[in-house]
Amino acid sequence: MRSSKKDTPSIFFVGHFAIDTIIRFNEEHKPTLGGSVSFGSLSLRTYTKDVKISIISNLGSLNFDRSLLDIVKANGIDLNGIKWSDTNNTNFVLDYFNHSRSLTLKSRSPDLKFEDIPNEYLNNPPNVIVLAPLCNEISFEYISKIMESFPDAYIGIDLQGFIRKIENGHVIIERDENIIDNMEKIINLIGDKLILKGSEEEMKILSGEDDIYRAMNHFDYFDFKGIFIMTLGEAGSLIIKKQEKILKIPAFQSSGVIDETGAGDVYFAIFLYEFIISDKSWTSIEKAALLASSAASFNVEATGPNGFQHKGHVQSRIDKKKYIT
Repeated sequence: MRSSKKDTPSIFFVGHFAIDTIIRFNEEHKPTLGGSVSFGSLSLRTYTKDVKISIISNLGSLNFDRSLLDIVKANGIDLNGIKWSDTNNTNFVLDYFNHSRSLTLKSRSPDLKFEDIPNEYLNNPPNVIVLAPLCNEISFEYISKIMESFPDAYIGIDLQGFIRKIENGHVIIERDENIIDNMEKIINLIGDKLILKGSEEEMKILSGEDDIYRAMNHFDYFDFKGIFIMTLGEAGSLIIKKQEKILKIPAFQSSGVIDETGAGDVYFAIFLYEFIISDKSWTSIEKAALLASSAASFNVEATGPNGFQHKGHVQSRIDKKKYIT
């Protein structure tokens, strides 16, 4: 396998695209392109042009409007890693009310298979691979092969799609020992190359702790120096790494909250980009997290890609220090 130093950083986003039907205060909106791979890749492309972005996914052709990908193509995001299947695509209904939501899975694309990754991707390793499943489409075996084929890449894990359970179409997040055992195997497999992000609820479930600080300190017990991030909405985020002091990152004031969908995906994409172009020091990681938090605060101000902002605007909000207290 060829390995070379790249002047331009490269990121692979891996997981299902989704068709999202959003219901807000009982009003149903037109289906839109969703999923962490879409929010992460498009927000990062708006944030900076100085990154090569590729997506690895499995799309169900039966109920997917291909024109939804036009915005992704127009932003120069590489879609050669998409496999089309003669099935229905992953389709969610997101019902929002008072800053909470219920999630229903209407249909699902097939699991991802390592052999579907194009040779051009295998021959041009990225700096970061973001594993962002929506409904358990990425297996432990898949990740094992990723680690074998891309040993120098950092691995971002978006926790939500790894720990979701689907019961009669309803998406449930609760502690399941089989799921937790699988996640701990994945965490130990990736080791020092791990950067894991989860919401407060998800990280509490994974750690088995009810307090946010005890939950974060749980990850300090691993024998490697991976990075663990807990997003807390308007309370900001927490970041921990073995032998480092826990970071408390503030959230930034938005001009108004229109749509919270994808805020965590935006945070993670910007953080990972800033991390890979940094010197990896704890100070640089704090700066990356501030930029990520600021970018996420813009995302909620509008629907879909209308809330994404370039780095200059993101930095200006940091400079003003208008934190949510």
